[in-house]
Amino acid sequence: MRSTRVKIVTAAATLAIAGVGTMGVVSASAQAPAPAPVPGNALTTSTHLTIDAAADAVQAVLDAAEKEGQRVTVAVVDRNGNTIVTLRGDGAGPQPYDSAIAKAYTAVSWNAPTSELVTRLESAPNLKDIPNTLFLGGGVPVAAKNAPIAGIGVAGAPSGELDEKFARAGVDELTRGR
Repeated sequence: MRSTRVKIVTAAATLAIAGVGTMGVVSASAQAPAPAPVPGNALTTSTHLTIDAAADAVQAVLDAAEKEGQRVTVAVVDRNGNTIVTLRGDGAGPQPYDSAIAKAYTAVSWNAPTSELVTRLESAPNLKDIPNTLFLGGGVPVAAKNAPIAGIGVAGAPSGELDEKFARAGVDELTRGR
């Protein structure tokens, strides 16, 4: 059995540790300065696709490709080029995954279908050297309020023309809305 003395020392030590921990939390939070308010004229808002809308667009692309017997991968990126969703369709090969993302990124970056951007390479061939871009047909921008908010990229069909046709099915789905 533990002696009374050991019990008292253990209890005192436990209380001391708890008190120091609590004091540290209180003093740390008491010292934190309040964040400075930012005036409204220094802020901006932006429009983004919801994950549900992006998923609807992806499904529309896969459905359009399936109707024509094609196996593709589709990617949707936001205005900043961050991937919202990427889905490899049943039976799609491994190569299209990165290509779909790059096509979507390229389309939103230039707010133009990638098939149109291919022609720009003739006058500015160094465009193809920009990281994460792919100047092949199959990427289309998504716009709201006359500004690009996303890009849809499709890869895996036998041609960029078909990839772009399927990507447009995703944009069409978005314009119909939920």
